[in-house]
Amino acid sequence: MRTLISTAFVSLDGVVEAPGGEPGYRNSGWTFKDVEFLPEAFEIKGREQQEAGAMLLGRVSYQAFSPVWPAMAEFAEYKEMPKHVVSTTLTEADLVSDWGDTTILRSLDEVAALKATEGGPIIVHGSAALNRSLSDAGLIDRYHLLVFPLLLGAGKRLFSATDKDAQKLKLVEHETYANGIQKNVFDVVR
Repeated sequence: MRTLISTAFVSLDGVVEAPGGEPGYRNSGWTFKDVEFLPEAFEIKGREQQEAGAMLLGRVSYQAFSPVWPAMAEFAEYKEMPKHVVSTTLTEADLVSDWGDTTILRSLDEVAALKATEGGPIIVHGSAALNRSLSDAGLIDRYHLLVFPLLLGAGKRLFSATDKDAQKLKLVEHETYANGIQKNVFDVVR
């Protein structure tokens, strides 16, 4: 069974965002403009590339990352890594040709089947709506969170607002950096 890891930049009040910002609310761009950049706070991002065996994305994040990440040296390890996009609307013609092998998954059942295969961890970047669905379905095994010292109010949420049983987490790695960012790695307790 493969480990499914959700990785995110998140504000203290649970807002997530693509690095550099997303239109639609006044605090957009907070990951770059509101907290001093310290390379050591982002060490986990390099480690994720080295350790992951596959990437899982929702449609919106795939369409945002796929035109940019293939050419970026910072994400070189992801270029040839197998990618899986969860979407009911994408077609093979919508996939980019220069970002390695990409498979479209049509349901959470297909994600569960992917988890049951052999291989390294599956890393989920961005994909706020997909993260909420994966969490509600009990498919996430670990969270890699870089928590920014900000309260933003509006924005996309990482965590579901579904009224469900409490999900216990075990803190397995943590660090606080001089800029106030906290690295929190949690395993989901089953």
